Amino acid sequence: MENIDTFSCPSFSLKNRIIRVIWSICYLFFYKYTPVPLHGWRSIVLKIFGAKMGKSVHVYPKVKIWAPWNIEIGDESGIANDVILYSQAKIIVGKRVVISQGTYICAGTHDYTKKGHPLITKPIILKDNTWVAAEAFIHPGVTIGEGAVIGARSVVTKDMPSWMVCAGHPCKPIKTRIFTD
Repeated sequence: MENIDTFSCPSFSLKNRIIRVIWSICYLFFYKYTPVPLHGWRSIVLKIFGAKMGKSVHVYPKVKIWAPWNIEIGDESGIANDVILYSQAKIIVGKRVVISQGTYICAGTHDYTKKGHPLITKPIILKDNTWVAAEAFIHPGVTIGEGAVIGARSVVTKDMPSWMVCAGHPCKPIKTRIFTD
């Protein structure tokens, strides 16, 4: 029988692990169960843990954040309940960005081609005026161009262009985003 190493722990420092434990406790007591309108309070809690927060940001109480110190959110952006920001690397959210419920933004994965499946982290950037619709999945290393719309339940594995409506599995540009008044 072949000896296969099926478990590999990422090498997070003791300091990183301790801060994440403290964050988890604070998330539970000072963030997760706060009333919906207390966006300012949640921004303060995130700033205490190193997040860079713009003005008038609406991060809802059921947003799950792995490491606030890897989060940057621009002015007037909104992140709905049940979004997961798996911020093992930087997640940068521009100004006036909307991230709808159930979206998973994943800045970490594993290299399945190597023994032990070592951790790989890559930053994710959502540029200004983008909208990521419900339950989309954004892979590590992806940049969503300015003004782009990502359709519901799309799986984004590559960069998406500016001012385009994009959707699918895998996500692809479909048409130009045009405003009508």
